[in-house]
Amino acid sequence: MSIETGGLGSLIIVLIMALVTLVTRLGGLFVMSFVPINYRVQQLISAMSGSVLVAVLAPLAVTGDNGARLALLATAVVMLVVKKPLPAITAGVAAAALFRALAG
Repeated sequence: MSIETGGLGSLIIVLIMALVTLVTRLGGLFVMSFVPINYRVQQLISAMSGSVLVAVLAPLAVTGDNGARLALLATAVVMLVVKKPLPAITAGVAAAALFRALAG
């Protein structure tokens, strides 16, 4: 199946992606409504954001350019210091953008 990306095709793709995102989020909420939130479950939920961050960034260390590697390094350092994923992601994006802007 292919969707033409000209005209309304792009809008249809975005709407399908939004629908899939909404269904997965609501599905997660539905499933978690049956799980009692104890200490172990709370620890698991807290660790998931860091795990997702590593899963997204690790392939860049192998296949990415130097800008991607610098972003990975900046993300790791900020994550270790601040222990919050949002500032770490921001630092990684900023490092890659700065490197690529200066490298030409």
